[in-house]
Amino acid sequence: MALRNDQGIVLRGYPFGESHRVVVLLSPNHGKLRTVAKGVRKTKSRFGGRLEPFTHVDVVLYEGKNLDTITQVSIINAFPDLRNDLDRVLAAGTMIEVVDAVAQEDEPSHRLFLLLQRGLTILDHTQPHPDLVTSFLLKVADIIGVAPALDSCAGCGRTDHLTRFSFSAGGSLCDECRTPGAYALRSGLVDYLATIATSELHTLPEPDASMSREALGVTKRFMEYHLEREIESLVLLDG
Repeated sequence: MALRNDQGIVLRGYPFGESHRVVVLLSPNHGKLRTVAKGVRKTKSRFGGRLEPFTHVDVVLYEGKNLDTITQVSIINAFPDLRNDLDRVLAAGTMIEVVDAVAQEDEPSHRLFLLLQRGLTILDHTQPHPDLVTSFLLKVADIIGVAPALDSCAGCGRTDHLTRFSFSAGGSLCDECRTPGAYALRSGLVDYLATIATSELHTLPEPDASMSREALGVTKRFMEYHLEREIESLVLLDG
């Protein structure tokens, strides 16, 4: 047993015992961390509100057999402005939920951590771009190795006449490779998705209102297929 220092972004927490709380963080070096904050649910807790979701914190952990215990915590960035706007909170909630679903324990998560940190920073400074969450989801898919084929057919590799999208086949399909249940795409949507996927979160191109909603819908269903679960916060955001 030993003390160690780490940092992470708080993903969620839940009660543990009468006054404790399990706090789940994403660490760049150790992936998903499940930690215990003792006494945090007491009125006079020394941790205060420093372990709320969306908060980037520096922590000192006492290593335990099952769960590490947080002995000290300081805030690196609380992203205060995003918390005051419902649209930003919903977008941040989707980012947190998806990251929580894909992050693994005891595995370095540098790319995933930096992506989440970048997304929260953007939301803390500005209203969410209509394609921000879509781009974020596509980048998560790339990090975990399930990025959809958008520049070429997932079946044969051709780059033209990509009119269908298959969640099981791994992305866009041409007419000849279409499979039962493949989603019919409107003209231009594959190119729109490809642009969103490769653009930086802070430099997304001018949105096309007629494309953004469908792009989010396709990406949502693609991610849910691979996660084998519904993205609950995205239901609220899309609704």
